[in-house]
Amino acid sequence: MAVNLDRQVQFQRRVGVNGPYGYEYSWHDHGDPIRAARHDVSDNERAVAGWIESTLVSRFTVRSSAFTRDLTPIDQFTHDGLTWDIQGIKEAWLGRFRFLEITARARTDG
Repeated sequence: MAVNLDRQVQFQRRVGVNGPYGYEYSWHDHGDPIRAARHDVSDNERAVAGWIESTLVSRFTVRSSAFTRDLTPIDQFTHDGLTWDIQGIKEAWLGRFRFLEITARARTDG
């Protein structure tokens, strides 16, 4: 089965530096943008303390490589103007060691 890797994602890794008030963390691009396929799984809206919160959960399929196998749920990525938090990474059913499936969540309420 062919996988249409028609999206582009940019992974980011959290970097901490020792500042005047302890460690300060920021996100920096990690590697080059890579191609991915996207499949939306669910969306959700809820009211929390007077605010409306909207989230989208999607699965992104990427080629398995040394770079993508090094990713962890601590990392995040950007795609279509949203920042996606990685919820889990597993081997995709599309072929042994060929693809990884990344489940991620993004806030869509701005």
